Amino acid sequence: MKQCCLLLITLAFLNALSAWAEDEDPYVTYIKISKDFKRVTQDKKFAKALPGWTVMPWYAAWPIGQDDASGQWCLDHGINGSFVNRGETGYLAWIDKFKLRFYADHTAGKGDLHIWDGGHGDIKQLSGTGVRAKPMNDAMMTKLKGVVKGSITNLKDSPNRGAYALDDEISWGHFNNPCMWRVTDDAAAYPKWLEEIYGKDKAPKRPNWVSYNDFFPKLRELDIAGFDASPLMDQWTFNDAYFNNFVGDLVEYANTLDGETPCGFVGGQLPDAFGGFDYARVCRKIQFIESYGANEYVRGMNPMCLNAATLFYNNTNDTIWQSWSQVASGQHAMICWVDDNWWQSGKPKPFLDEMAPTWKELTQKIAPLLNGAERSHDGVALYYNHPSMQLGWIMDAEAHRKTWPNRKAADPGLACSLLVHKAWMNMLRDEGYAYNWVSYADVIEKGIPAEYKVLILTHTLCLSDAEAKKIKEFCTNGGTVIADYLPGLWDQHGKGRAEGGALDDMFGVKHDPKMKSADIFGGVLWAETDQDSNFGKPAEVLLTNGNTCIKDASGFNKAVRKMDVNHVNKFGKGTAVLMNLSPQWYDAYRPHGFADAGKRSIFMKHIADAGIKSPVRIKNAGEKEFGYEIIQWKKDGRTLLFLLSNAETSHSSEGGGNSKGLKTEKLPVTLEFATPVKNCKDERTGKDLGAGKEIQVEWKMNEAVVLSYE
Repeated sequence: MKQCCLLLITLAFLNALSAWAEDEDPYVTYIKISKDFKRVTQDKKFAKALPGWTVMPWYAAWPIGQDDASGQWCLDHGINGSFVNRGETGYLAWIDKFKLRFYADHTAGKGDLHIWDGGHGDIKQLSGTGVRAKPMNDAMMTKLKGVVKGSITNLKDSPNRGAYALDDEISWGHFNNPCMWRVTDDAAAYPKWLEEIYGKDKAPKRPNWVSYNDFFPKLRELDIAGFDASPLMDQWTFNDAYFNNFVGDLVEYANTLDGETPCGFVGGQLPDAFGGFDYARVCRKIQFIESYGANEYVRGMNPMCLNAATLFYNNTNDTIWQSWSQVASGQHAMICWVDDNWWQSGKPKPFLDEMAPTWKELTQKIAPLLNGAERSHDGVALYYNHPSMQLGWIMDAEAHRKTWPNRKAADPGLACSLLVHKAWMNMLRDEGYAYNWVSYADVIEKGIPAEYKVLILTHTLCLSDAEAKKIKEFCTNGGTVIADYLPGLWDQHGKGRAEGGALDDMFGVKHDPKMKSADIFGGVLWAETDQDSNFGKPAEVLLTNGNTCIKDASGFNKAVRKMDVNHVNKFGKGTAVLMNLSPQWYDAYRPHGFADAGKRSIFMKHIADAGIKSPVRIKNAGEKEFGYEIIQWKKDGRTLLFLLSNAETSHSSEGGGNSKGLKTEKLPVTLEFATPVKNCKDERTGKDLGAGKEIQVEWKMNEAVVLSYE
């Protein structure tokens, strides 16, 4: 009898499981169980590999050698780090003697994960629909594991190893230049992957690998319902998945050889349709990264990842600001490109003596305060949806027509998706709000965490049904959802929705699925700007030259020309706001200063209406103080506060981060707290600043004020 009951219970369970499997959205199943989203080990234990903040020179030019004098010179100048290349041990004894934390570059060699022309014409094939010049496959994996084993075996006994970088500026293409080839020569891999992501019975048959050339001539004829970019976007997503899995496998292999040292790569590009830089995937496959401007995405989506930044010398004030900014934001290392800017006739230039006090203060005194601290946010989340970046590129590049391969890696200054992201981040910082990025994969798996009160859909053109469901649940339960424009009018594959936007009911609007590019922005292109006519030009020119967009009274461009702006709708216990405005103009207003930057109020109002308050601001801040940022950390019952400049910065596919328009004045300012603080201490001077709702400090604008309090 008991056996019969057990059998019945088992059958009932199996039937329920089968029914669940049939009802489950294949895309949800894919996100939850696919190797594509399986995390490598991500553990707080790796933090001890790069404690505090480490200044790591890359010895492109290092005329002073590695001897006792040069080692002492490093320590005297606050340079507490180093690097080794390709597992070489020639100066490892010197590194260990002076206890310089190092990262190991090219742990997997050079030329496989990163492709350069090399005189063989490899990168000239980028726009074709063939196979990657060096296919990523089992043979390459076997080869690179051998290289990794040799490198780590040489280095793993050093107590000063900080991180293993598989390679520099890796990509499934070439940096993040537009690329149409397939990442692997395994012809069966793509059809198999399509079955995984769509479901076996619903997977499309794709016998041919397609190019943007097959797509752009049709763009102006399409309406949203007929706008199907999935043949192209699925290829790029497959490449992203294959590439990141390949990287993740090498990271896990490195961990088997040395389980105490994080592994990843350096030279990471900004999020892009090309190269593998879907940061929802990247962040699950690495433990260490040097990113070229993508640190905010990494911080939000993998807070345990050790994050380095690049330093290209510009001038001393700029380097001082970059150093303070990196420490305040929680980065773990600065990789310095050492070239002729550092030396004259084989001797250090004055710049290095000028930097020594800053680097010593940061490495020895300030950065260690952050060990074990957790960065605070104000309940605001920015939404990261990579398919929208892919679709955004398809729309942006239409202006280029046949010349689209010439875009190369210019997207940081052109791509609507990145410029919209940048505008939102700057508006929030300038308003005094701290935020995090949350990814589509995390939301599908777990929903929007309850710690957030506001979710901002940034250039979120594409949404899966699963994402839409989770976002609606968040709003129904009392959250505020703010979208800039065209939210969820396409699905996760880039296929236009015939019934309108996936969130139209939540926003209380109806997007017409028959809209064409004539109904969007300037009435010609799907994108806000003509990126061919204004290639490489500054933001204001990009937004004005030949632009026929409808500029709202708020100062921002309308997206759907016939739709109202700033539409607020109650949904369940929450609020949904569809701006129908692009925030891109903020990238042009902000450099003009305090008054023009105030135009952000139309976007920021809804965050304040959701009950979000900045915990601390500069009292009566105006033009002189404009562009400041406050970053807060929690540790052992105290708050650690950094006040610093949020300067405009430049980035490229080969690094950067230099400031533009940096202020260097010294100002007396009053910090005004929403809640009284006590036992306030200036961590730089050691001075006791007392208690209250107002604390007076002096701020050197290319440095930081550092306070701690209860």
